[in-house]
Amino acid sequence: MIKEILQYPLQIKGCQSSEFSEVISPYSGEVIAAVAQADEKAIDQAITVARETFKSTMSKLPAHKRSEILAKTAKLMAENSEDLARTIALEGGKPIKDARIEVSRAIGTFQIASEEALRLDGEQLPMDRQPGNEGRIGIVLREPIGVVAAITPFNFPINLVAHKLAPAFAAGNTVVLKPSSQTPISSFKLAKFLTEAGLPDGALLVVPCRGSKGNALVRDPRIAMLTFTGSPEVGWRLRSEVSPGVRTILELGGNAGLLVHDDADLESAARAAARGGYANAGQTCISVQRVYVQERVYDKFLDLFVAMVRQLKSGDPLDDAVDVGPLIDKGAVEKTVEWLDAAVKKGAKLVTGGKQLPKNVVEPAVLVDTKPDMLVVCQEVFGPIVSVMKYDTIDNAIDAINDPHYGLQAGIFTKNLEIAFKAARKIDVGGVMINDAPTFRADHMPYGGRKESGIGLEGVKYALQEMTQPKFICLNLPKLD
Repeated sequence: MIKEILQYPLQIKGCQSSEFSEVISPYSGEVIAAVAQADEKAIDQAITVARETFKSTMSKLPAHKRSEILAKTAKLMAENSEDLARTIALEGGKPIKDARIEVSRAIGTFQIASEEALRLDGEQLPMDRQPGNEGRIGIVLREPIGVVAAITPFNFPINLVAHKLAPAFAAGNTVVLKPSSQTPISSFKLAKFLTEAGLPDGALLVVPCRGSKGNALVRDPRIAMLTFTGSPEVGWRLRSEVSPGVRTILELGGNAGLLVHDDADLESAARAAARGGYANAGQTCISVQRVYVQERVYDKFLDLFVAMVRQLKSGDPLDDAVDVGPLIDKGAVEKTVEWLDAAVKKGAKLVTGGKQLPKNVVEPAVLVDTKPDMLVVCQEVFGPIVSVMKYDTIDNAIDAINDPHYGLQAGIFTKNLEIAFKAARKIDVGGVMINDAPTFRADHMPYGGRKESGIGLEGVKYALQEMTQPKFICLNLPKLD
């Protein structure tokens, strides 16, 4: 048994675990906690408890009470915001200043969900639009769907969890949560706040586990929805394994592209690309990975961009001055360096960065002369690498943005409204940011991908719709004369 470190046991009635897994800081390499591991028996029991709680309690909880619980959770998170930010920095390696932003956004996610719980409206449907239905009145209700299985990644261990829990509870569902094995502590702390805020026992069950053990959660026919954020390979496989009738929301990968037209504010565009390309060491689904610059302003933009990238400070995520922390583990470092080297060997030029530093840190890298078939262009890097490429016409740039199999978000910088809307209409992604990086996300906006980037929508209001189901009731009343 691991001694002298904080331990997080399973909080599932009737289950205990003798197996604990170490949570290791990606920067310091230190063990920061030990988390109990759920086996198939524990997962089965968690689903049983969640299903019973849904039937007996959550589905009957009035909207005002659900709203109150979510608002109280936001308040408790705000009171403990610095501890949550430090937890994110320690277990995930996110720079502390960005971790604070994530916590603030997660608080907002719960606040928005608190409001949306009170706006979950049905509708009255006039039935006399067709002859013969004059005595009928139609009512459409929205009901919770049941047990939601939620699987979350390491890169946003508070806010991506919040985007699954908050709308699920706003709707009146229960949740079995499998957090990332690399960043589970944040989920346990969030679960504690929800309990303190009045969430009924059994409404949230946290089941940390590694590898294939989590398949028991996905394949169980008692779940009503799988909401998953992670890699496309895993996400699409899991979708094929759920039982018939189980809904899915998949928020998967991306290799976001940014267009910089010749009339753009180049300094603003370069700043957005530098921030959007290297935040969280590029470990973001909508991280700026490909920048396409109109050839007339290419050299000027590149000079501005490279200068800004070189000003970014890499290192200890607990240092307030650090912009780029470590990658999540050694494997992520090896993949990043390998893809960078492969691009250079095929003719790309490394303008700056790319050096592997101690403690899983890789310097922010800028590549030029990359080609569409290079992995750093056509696949998701999930590391601190940005490729800058030229284009001649806006149509060619749009085609280049659309070329990969991903379609999450994209951005364009231009002062020309016609060009901006042409790009926005023709780029095949879930969201287009005009005069902003594709990395922008507000927690109330619809968020979801096309093509291999996923299916279904997040964003509190939109996830709430996904996590409820309509029921139509028709009243056949006597004619009133």
